[in-house]
Amino acid sequence: MTAYSLRARLLALWVLLLASAAATAYLMWGVYNQSTGVQVAQADLAVGRACREIIDRFAAQAGAHGIAEADLAGLVSAALARFPGIEGGIWSASRGPLAYAYPTYEGSGPKTDLPAAEHDTIAALNGQVLRVDHAVSVRRPSRTQVLMLQGCPLHGPAPGLTAWAMARAHVNDGPTYTRFLAGLGFLAATVLGSAAFLGWFLYGFSGRIARLEAKLAAPRPDGEDLPHLDHTGERELDRLVDALNAAGGRLREAQARIVAAERLAAVGRLAASIAHEIRNPIAAMRLKAENALVSGDPHRAAAALETVLGQIARVDTLLRDLLNLTQARALNRIPTPVAPLLAACAQLHEDLAHARSVRITVAADGLPATDHPHLDRAQTARALDNLLLNALQHAPPGGRVRLGAERVTVDGAVRLRLSVADTGAGIDPAIRAGLFEPFVTGRPDGTGLGLAIVREIALAHRGEARLVEGAPETTFVLDLPWQPS
Repeated sequence: MTAYSLRARLLALWVLLLASAAATAYLMWGVYNQSTGVQVAQADLAVGRACREIIDRFAAQAGAHGIAEADLAGLVSAALARFPGIEGGIWSASRGPLAYAYPTYEGSGPKTDLPAAEHDTIAALNGQVLRVDHAVSVRRPSRTQVLMLQGCPLHGPAPGLTAWAMARAHVNDGPTYTRFLAGLGFLAATVLGSAAFLGWFLYGFSGRIARLEAKLAAPRPDGEDLPHLDHTGERELDRLVDALNAAGGRLREAQARIVAAERLAAVGRLAASIAHEIRNPIAAMRLKAENALVSGDPHRAAAALETVLGQIARVDTLLRDLLNLTQARALNRIPTPVAPLLAACAQLHEDLAHARSVRITVAADGLPATDHPHLDRAQTARALDNLLLNALQHAPPGGRVRLGAERVTVDGAVRLRLSVADTGAGIDPAIRAGLFEPFVTGRPDGTGLGLAIVREIALAHRGEARLVEGAPETTFVLDLPWQPS
């Protein structure tokens, strides 16, 4: 199922709003055009009726003897009186206009003069009527109106007479046009206002979301999983902020309880392991002492004392390693040439390697000659000693231990990667998960503190110690920053 963000939905709503506004404007334009078309058609029909009305009245009054020229104006006025907005008259082919009337004129007084602007058009129309001897209609559209004229032949005693009627239909003026412009203006105002409001809302909402995302994604050195979020001023978002703050508080309380429980469990495991490691030497010392007292043999007593001293040394070594494991490590970082450090560590264990018929090789040729990593040399050497000793104890006769170093770049940060690999049988899967925990060891005579100390030294350098998974040889890596951040 596809999930859409609120921002995308609001943008879609904005697009639909614009589309609906465009469709509404198109429909309004169509309705306006239709209404103006109806007005033009109605005006054209009225002009035709007015022209026929003049013909009928002329035929009724003229008869066989004709009608006086002075009475023609009254005849035209009476014929057009029931046709609002229509003017007209009677035209003579030889003398021009004989009568003119505009009875529904809305000016300050009656209009009796033929419109000068349309004189030529009226003359041409009536001339065409006389030529074809039937009614002729003319339309002259302009930007704001459509001028409609119709001429009709007048048959009677006097030859060469025609009747004409004229009207104007306003297409971009008048109440209809005003209503159309008002509707378009209101539509534009609502669309632009809605678009501006939606844009303002989207901008503010996106900014508030971005600030929340930045606060949630910001690194937190105190280890918090959820930071305390400030209110955004948006009621719906602030309800989520309150819920997240409450969840963060509950999470911190739960984490504190978990840490306390894990600390108690770790202390219990450590105490049990220490008790187990110390009890065995004590039991051996007690057995030797009891046997020496019972036998009364001075030589046996001397041998028992030597055994006791050996077990005391074992306990002392165990306690010293425990102190090294638990004490805070104050590092003395200095630029340290790595190749001489690796050579010194390898030389320190040459005798043990020779005794076990194991060869030690050093590979540090790719490091820069002048730029050295900033390390605590003594602590790093101790970690390498522990790893080398562990590798020598697991490598078979005729095997090899390789001590290497390389400079790598990870996520833009330069790091030193020290590795110790051996050709032994590998790590027992049963102890692989807790390999760097105290007292985890695969050797009966081991204390299980060597790798734990290596891990603590790496963490003190803000690095890590790990076993390389899937390597052809058993390989441990110390991954340290080249320079302290």
